[in-house]
Amino acid sequence: MSDCQVLSTNNTLKLDPRSDLIAAASQFYKQGWMVGTAGNLSARLPDGSFWITASGKSKGELTISDFIRVGNDGMILERSHSDLKPSAETEIHQIIYQLFPEAQACYHVHSIEANLVSRFGEEDNLLLPPLEMLKGFGIKEEKPRCFIPIFANHLQVSKIAEEIGDRFRIHPPQIPALLLRDHGVTVWANSTEVARNYIELVEYIFRYMVVACQVNIQY
Repeated sequence: MSDCQVLSTNNTLKLDPRSDLIAAASQFYKQGWMVGTAGNLSARLPDGSFWITASGKSKGELTISDFIRVGNDGMILERSHSDLKPSAETEIHQIIYQLFPEAQACYHVHSIEANLVSRFGEEDNLLLPPLEMLKGFGIKEEKPRCFIPIFANHLQVSKIAEEIGDRFRIHPPQIPALLLRDHGVTVWANSTEVARNYIELVEYIFRYMVVACQVNIQY
């Protein structure tokens, strides 16, 4: 059971995942994956809306008031201050939740390794090494050929979201992750805890890939 807070609104109990998002952001910040105000995290509520980090907030110092609740249509439903703006990449979270109904959390971080490996794939897919860590994503084949899809980091986030939707509706990804070239990785999962694990797993794989390139290990 996660340490989500339980809030009472109009005598109706609902789970509030923001404490989980704050804890994950703090951990990722310490790892150097969410430096400054970079990155964004969200978690979905039973009504289909989701809490997402507000734009321009340090991910190492988030509070409950640093989130905005967004409807599945992209409308702002709740925020602590009128001047708060949702993350610039809210549309990416929105399309992920639309495409994958089982997704309850969506995490996006920026790491040096993710940016480097996004250049390893010449095309729009990145071949991952057949590491044990892939079992954490449910890949249990011997010597699997597993790919992460790569998308261009357009200035207009709506174009990124559109390309994700167009591609994944035809070719769903092997694992719940995608890379934005020269930007960072996004994962999604059926809980905030699993999403945190996925970020840790994929970042481990990326670090391995960078080191393997440096020492000329082929996979």
